[in-house]
Amino acid sequence: MRDRELVIEAGRTERQYWQDLWNYRELFYFLAWRDILVRYKQTVIGIAWALIRPILTMIVFTAIFGGLAKLPSDGAPYPVLVFAAMLPWQFFANALTECSNSVVGNANMISKVYFPRLVVPTSAVIVSFVDFLISALILVGLMIWYQFLPDWRILTLPLFIAVAFAASMGAGLWLAALNVKYRDFRIIVPFIVQFGLYISPVGFSSNIVPAQWRFLYSLNPMVGVIDGFRWALLGGKSALYLPGFALSLVIVALLLASGIWYFRKTERTFADII
Repeated sequence: MRDRELVIEAGRTERQYWQDLWNYRELFYFLAWRDILVRYKQTVIGIAWALIRPILTMIVFTAIFGGLAKLPSDGAPYPVLVFAAMLPWQFFANALTECSNSVVGNANMISKVYFPRLVVPTSAVIVSFVDFLISALILVGLMIWYQFLPDWRILTLPLFIAVAFAASMGAGLWLAALNVKYRDFRIIVPFIVQFGLYISPVGFSSNIVPAQWRFLYSLNPMVGVIDGFRWALLGGKSALYLPGFALSLVIVALLLASGIWYFRKTERTFADII
């Protein structure tokens, strides 16, 4: 197979950006695999760290919301209800954190070598998706333990995973670009993640939100994602609020499109700022 030559010329990033993104797919694989290895290298229990955090959060939310507050669980075991929401939320939160630091963390490579910068935050989202797949094993175990098996709606789960991926990518691109210019975002992002956990229906069902506020509550795009996961995994036990989900889809689409636009607009200055 003949080696291909890459010619760097003025205006290339405008004319052949998406082609270059495909040409640099091996770099994408390398960055994702490197970050996965670095995350678990020299850790005592390795990938179990991807399991411990959501398990502890599930226990706390189940004890507080299910045990003390006695909130409804839509007919599902409360731990299953919580963990069905923990999966997409943990993926989104991890992706936001990893993406926001991805460009700054690869400053040496970005300042010396040409490649489509979009490769960097995208690989960071993939690393978070690996954690998502590992954590999904806990949910499988919980559903088997409680003998609570999904119905045909489980076939729609890839759709909601794609929406969660798009939301993570869109918000992550904004934060990755902003963090290059304003390093304050290293402090702001953990606050956003922590605040978002409590305003999203992770520890409780969104059905407890008064009907007149459900649509407004769905302005948080993760509400539609979490409700979709529960609908797909818990079957008819958890209803899907269609107007709110449609609103979430629109917001996620705008977030992804604007995130790509802003990242591409600012990426040409990354090497100078970093």
